[in-house]
Order: sequence, then structure tokens, then C-alpha cells
Amino acid sequence: MLLHQAPMFTCTTPLSRNPNRLTATISMAADRAAVPSPPQRRRTMSALEARISLVAALATQASTVSQRLLLDLATETAKYVFPKQFEARTLEEALMSVPDLETVKFKVLSRRDQYEIREVEPYFIAEVTMPGKSGFDFNGASQSFNVLAEYLFGKNTTKEKMEMTTPVFTRKAQSDGEKMEMTTPVITKRVENEDKWQMSFVMPSKYGANLPLPKDPSVKVKEVPKKLVAVVAFSGFVTDEEIKQRESKLREALKDDRQFQVKQGTSVEVAQYNPPFTLPFQRRNEISLEVESKEE
Repeated sequence: MLLHQAPMFTCTTPLSRNPNRLTATISMAADRAAVPSPPQRRRTMSALEARISLVAALATQASTVSQRLLLDLATETAKYVFPKQFEARTLEEALMSVPDLETVKFKVLSRRDQYEIREVEPYFIAEVTMPGKSGFDFNGASQSFNVLAEYLFGKNTTKEKMEMTTPVFTRKAQSDGEKMEMTTPVITKRVENEDKWQMSFVMPSKYGANLPLPKDPSVKVKEVPKKLVAVVAFSGFVTDEEIKQRESKLREALKDDRQFQVKQGTSVEVAQYNPPFTLPFQRRNEISLEVESKEE
């Protein structure tokens, strides 16, 4: 039997000996790779999808803002929920509490049975003259408080939002440009012979004399110099009759003080430390009269 083998073909010319053919082959492959693919059409977002995307973005932003606002609210609320207390002289004072806000700096020089003598450091106030004949008329007090609050919270030349302090002072005004003496409350004071009262906020101490100017011309910013005051604290709600009685008792008690006397021409001022929702027995109010050392 004869076996037939398939014919074998041998390449007699190696690739390395045909450089032109190799170069052409590489060039054609490179040309095919360099041909750009046809551009893909970008899908257009529908109106519904655009609305959904916008809502999602706003929701994310609102969530961030809400978290920040909640944190701020919690911080501010804590100042009222966890108040601080002054050193108590009586059971009535022991039940009083004040918000944990900045207040006027003072040092107690001495304590008497009915009052204490304080040395109050200088501070700045914003003040308005109140309408009406009463320092504790609800409408007049509310209007004055709102004007001062607007200045404090941004109605000023730099749109600066300042922190609330305590207390609010209400005081009978003195005649002809006498500087008011007040502490951190809001103060209401009456102008003598004119049935006018003034209310004031103590300004945050970090500003010093560099306070923004009020846009409302009825708001006046001024510095209160260092002073000595006789102070009586009491709880409950403040009325004109209550202030008259307590002022009379304080003036009478100071007549027997061997070291201090009421400064000539001084008017009573009332400090209120608490927000309206505070229970009467927890409210801290103070009346004070400026005093001076007796000459020996």
C-alpha cells in the first residue's frame, strides 16, 4: 500500500526579509485604530427628571440647614432650660433663676438685711424712649422691646446679629442728658416732668465701643460708666405700683446706712432677667438706686 503525504509548502522568504510588507500591514492596522467611532448621542434629561433632581438637591441643602438651625436652637434653648442662679440671701431668691446669658459684671461690696451694695463695671447699652406714661404698660413695653430687638438682631449699619444679654432695664429718665446707669437687663426709665420712660438692652461686651450703628434713629447707643448701686431682688410680675412701694422701702432703708447714701437726683431702675414664659416664683427682678459713699 502506498502512503500519500500531503504536500508541504515552505515559506522561502522570511517576514524579516520583507520589511515593506510588514510596514504596510502595521500602517493599515494603525489607520483602522485611528478612525474615530461615531459620537454617542447624550440622553436629554426630561422635565420630570429635572424637577426630581432639583427637589433632591434642595432637600439635601434644607437638611443641612435644618441640622444647623436645630443645633443653634438646642444651644439657645439650653440657656433657658438650664439657667443659672445668683447667690441667694432668702428663700425667695433661692427659687429664682436667670437664663445663662451674658450679664453686666459686678462685685458685691456688702450685704444688708434688705439690700446689697454692688460695684458695677462699665458697659454699653442701646436705649429707646417708650411711649405712654407707664414703664410697664404692655403695649408701650412691647413696642420698645421690639425696636431694640430689631437693632440687636440685624437692623443696623453692618447687619450684625448680636447675642441677647440679660437683664432688660426699664428706668425713669433723668433730665437733660444724664447718662443712664444700667446692668444687663432691659431698662425702662421715665424722663422727669415729661412722663417719659426709657428701655435699654445691655450690649455684648465683646464689641466694646465698636458697636454697629442703629438704622432706627430712635435707638441710641451709649456707655454707662462704673457705678455703685443698692439692689433689692424680688420675684413675680412687675407693676408700677410694685415698683413704687419697693423704691420707697429701699430709699427709707438707705437712710440708716452708715457707709452709703442715695446719689442726688438718681432714679429707680428695674432689671428683668426672664422671658415671658417663666413661672412667677422663678422670675428674677431687681430694683436699684445709684449710691455713693458718705463723706466723713
